Amino acid sequence: MIAARRDKSEVDMQDFQDAIDRVIGGLEKKTKIISADEKRIVAYHEAGHAVAGWFLEHADPLVKVSIVPRGVAALGYAQYLPKEQFLYQTEQLIDEMCMTFGGRAAEEIVFDKISTGALSDLERITKMAYSMVTVYGMNKEIGNMSFYDSKQSDYTFNKPYSEATAEKIDKEVKKIIDEAFERTKKLLEKHRDHLETIAKELLEKEILFQSDLERLIGKRPFANQTTYEKFTNTPVPPLKSEEPTPAVNGTEDKQPEPAPEVSGDPSK
Repeated sequence: MIAARRDKSEVDMQDFQDAIDRVIGGLEKKTKIISADEKRIVAYHEAGHAVAGWFLEHADPLVKVSIVPRGVAALGYAQYLPKEQFLYQTEQLIDEMCMTFGGRAAEEIVFDKISTGALSDLERITKMAYSMVTVYGMNKEIGNMSFYDSKQSDYTFNKPYSEATAEKIDKEVKKIIDEAFERTKKLLEKHRDHLETIAKELLEKEILFQSDLERLIGKRPFANQTTYEKFTNTPVPPLKSEEPTPAVNGTEDKQPEPAPEVSGDPSK
């Protein structure tokens, strides 16, 4: 549809990329004008996500980052290609939380202020931390206990634990979140030059891909390939040439000849 609107005779890669942006982020808001200061905040916010994911082993590294205003994604968004897996270890969840904290941490480091742009990030982090403590039993203080009931409604007001346990849960969740945030800040401070490089490139080009990050700050310092790298670096196998079947015992494998056409009444 995008190619047709542009009066093209064929679909190219740019049309596919624009279609992905349309589905993930919504329609591009060409009439939405933001100030230079807001655009700079968005650029550093998204650069923080990119750098954090790039230097955290278990986080999903960036595939694409954009600061083009869109409908659903507001002023910018980062796109990732997660691994196809069903089980997650504690270290993987912590790294995902730190990567999600990258935007808020970058704002605090660069501007010494925070904005409302991290709303969806904070929502995701909070849900993940509570799940680690109350659902997956990944907290030493609470222990190997899960308060999740698959048969219970999400809107129930009954909690299967005491007020004392509830206070302990809140304390442990806050501890996990605070430690993840401080870890993210230290990581971005260590790679401050990379943060500046990506943010400035975003302000100039507005859209960056994983190949741009490799060009700007080098490859990820981990041996394992990402899902995106495996997908893009896997060579396409050559098409098999249709060669005639070799003869066996002096006879050639011939295709059956088509039945002759019969005209008139086939019953005669």
